[in-house]
Amino acid sequence: MSDIKNKVQGLDPNVRARDVHGMASKTENIYETLNIISKRARQLAVDLKHELNTKLEEFAVSSDTIEEITENKEQIEISKFYERLPNPVIIATEEYLNDELYYRYNEKKRLED
Repeated sequence: MSDIKNKVQGLDPNVRARDVHGMASKTENIYETLNIISKRARQLAVDLKHELNTKLEEFAVSSDTIEEITENKEQIEISKFYERLPNPVIIATEEYLNDELYYRYNEKKRLED
């Protein structure tokens, strides 16, 4: 996962307009292109969430009282770092445009064509 964090450090976290027809030129279908990007974005979101939760669990303190809320600066810094990362859809779109995604069709799809 750390390679994804290193790779996305240079990405612009802001959403910008894209040439839809240019993106669909690889698959010749915009819906297939969007499906590929959305599936990869879901994978990234799950991976990043799992990694964040495991890092935050290190700081978890089990106490029975609600009044004892402690703030940990390391915990806050980790949370802020993950908040500053680009949205998984932006990361997946960049991966798709840079030909870094592998996708294939099922046999059933090929037989229908």
